[in-house]
This record gives sequence, C-alpha cells and structure tokens, in this order.
Amino acid sequence: MTHSEAGLHPLYQKAHRNDPFPVYARMRGEGPVELVTEPRGIRHWVITRYDEARAALADRRLSRDPRNMWEVMRLTELYDEGEEDSEPHMLNADPPDHTRLRQLANKAFTARRVERLRPRIQRITDELLASIDVTAQVDFMSTFAAPMPIKVICELLGVPYQDAVSFTNWVLAALTPTYVKGERIAPYEANGLLRQYFIDLVARKRAELKPGSGHEEEQADLLSALIVAGDSGDVFTEKEVVSTAGLLLIAGYKTTVNLIGNGMLALLQNPAELERLRRDPALMPSAVEELARYDGPVERAMLRVATEPVTIGDVTIPAGGLVTIANAAANRDERRFTGGESLDVGRGDRNHLAFGYGIHHCIGAPLSRLETEIAFTSLLREFPEMTLACPVEKLEYRETGVLRGLAELPMWFTRRESVAGG
Repeated sequence: MTHSEAGLHPLYQKAHRNDPFPVYARMRGEGPVELVTEPRGIRHWVITRYDEARAALADRRLSRDPRNMWEVMRLTELYDEGEEDSEPHMLNADPPDHTRLRQLANKAFTARRVERLRPRIQRITDELLASIDVTAQVDFMSTFAAPMPIKVICELLGVPYQDAVSFTNWVLAALTPTYVKGERIAPYEANGLLRQYFIDLVARKRAELKPGSGHEEEQADLLSALIVAGDSGDVFTEKEVVSTAGLLLIAGYKTTVNLIGNGMLALLQNPAELERLRRDPALMPSAVEELARYDGPVERAMLRVATEPVTIGDVTIPAGGLVTIANAAANRDERRFTGGESLDVGRGDRNHLAFGYGIHHCIGAPLSRLETEIAFTSLLREFPEMTLACPVEKLEYRETGVLRGLAELPMWFTRRESVAGG
C-alpha cells in the first residue's frame, strides 16, 4: 500500500484493483453489507452476499433516478455536464418512467431480432479470426474482443456501411480508449460525436419511414424499430430514442467486450476446464453462464439511493443513504454457489447476477450471450492452442468499479491447419 492509499478501503487500493475477489470474500464473511468510504469521501453501503444483493437489485426503495442524487453523481463523474436536462433512459429511471421506456424498448429489441443476427455474427467472427496473425503476439482485446461486438452493434442499430469506420473509432475512443489504433480522440469529444451522430441518424431514419411502415418487428434495424415502437399510442420522443440507442450501445458492446475478454483469461487460467470445453462443445451454453458468473462484465451495479430506511441483515440504511450492489461478490457467494471461487464450465446456473436482476436487468444480455457463445465456439474450433503471452500479474484492468474489463490480453494462437501440417 502506498502512502497516498493510507486509510483507503482495500477495494480502492492498487494492490486489489485487478483482483478484488479476496476483499469481497472477506467482506461476505463479515456480513452482507459494509459501509465503505471511497477516495472522494463518498460513503456508501456495499452489499456482497447473493440473497441480499438479489433482493436489493429488485427493491423499489433503492432508486436509480439521478434526480435523487445529482450532487453525488457529479462527484463520481458518472454523468456529463448538463445531463440534468436530458431525457431519462432505462438505466437512470424509476417506475413509472422506467416501465414505459422498458416496455417500448422490449417491443423493438426482441429475442427474435437478436436471433436473426446469428448468421451475421458468425460471419463477423470468422472474418476476424481469419485475420489473426499466428506468427506474432496478438492483443486479444483490440484484435477480437472489441471489434467483434462493435461490428454487431453497427448491424443491429442500422449504422450505414459508409459510416462504420468513423462510428467504430468514436465508440472505441468513448468507451474503450486503450483499444484505439491510430489517431486518438478524447473520450469526452468522442461521446459528443456519438450523441450528435445518433441525433442525425435517428432523424434520417425517421424521414425514411413511410406512414404505416409496419410493426416494429418488421423494421430492418433496431433504431427504426424504436422509432415505430408504440404502446397504446405512447411512443418514444426523439431524445428518448437517442438516449436509448446510447444505452444499448453500452449494454450490447461493453458487456460483450468484457465478458469475452474476462472469459478468455478465466479459461487460460483454468486449462482443465478449457480442455473439458474442447472435448464437449455441447457445454458451451453452460460455459457462457459460468464465465459470466465467475468473472463477469459488471463488477458492481450502478449507484442507488435509499428513498426510505432499508434494513439489510442487522444494518438499517437511512433514507438518503447510498447503496452499491457488488454483483461480482454475490456471484461467488458460497451460500448460493457451491465452490463459488472455482470455475466449473458444467455448472450452467443462469441465476447469477452478472447482468443484474429485476427491472434494471441488462437488456443486452441475450445479445451478449449469443455473441459470447459464437465467439468461443469459433475460437476453440479454429485454434487448438491458445496461450497467454505474459505473466497474469502483469495484466491490467482498463476499468474497475461498475464495469470490469482488461486493458490488454497478449496471446499466442496456433491455427488448426498449422498443427495438421506439422
């Protein structure tokens, strides 16, 4: 621990940044909730046990609406300047606003629409795997884990082919800047470019839609489906379509990047489980659930505020108290998952909290699951040998806190024909 870290809770000390799980295990052992002070002096209750975390994620007394905690939101830098005046999206809304937005989004972002993407996701995956240079060390994150879901998101949202390069550069710069190749754009600038692009794209798509153009399920892309989605005459406003598109970008992109990256590292660190999966590809759906549980894309849920006193265990959180739900900690709770600190690709338990729970359950979860299943099925088929190219201790996580994802994952790959050819 450095001198500057003296007095900081272990969750915020550099020594625990890459591997917070021992700290979470200690916290679970002492109780379901602990009062923690983060570096900016914000005090919040962190929930680490599964039963209590699951209940808290569904507790309507724990509000996600930033209007209940603007001052704290500005301190945490989770919101841009002026967001107080923006339209709410599902992630930062409580019922009844959340209910309306979620119902409308669900009508557009259906399981059928996600499944229709399967052939295109497979082609994107195959193209990226074919481009991997097996004669050199490869950063798996910037070579595959990041570009694969970006290409899928372009397809899903209906980003025109001629805009794909600029759109991809902005997404990388805004959401995963360490993966940018070439000229760099500041994250705040890229966010602004993305927001304006969505405003313009929504306007273009709305202009292209003819009156009576059909049910949302019939639309060629998700943005068009959001525009025509309605419920009893209720429709998205222009700002709500734009903010929802931005949310889906995060839900469908960042979660998948992190799940694929963290999942690859988990398999490399557990070679027996990797070999088990190679021998029995039918385990892949189960393995995807286990990778999400073991080291998923979301470390902690977005901050909540208690609108009235809430009792968790023997602790009563007062009205106005801030609450963090540690999904990653709950997903390793031995009270719920036997051998929770170990990877078991045959476990297949879908009741983990990697994608949240309750009304804020990640709307992009089905897409993330599908992409991850296709990615690892294809990787194992194409590369009989995949090895880590550096000691695990040298790996750094690009982000910790709400999301959890690797900055880089240097690897060596051996292609199947290389092995067959001797």
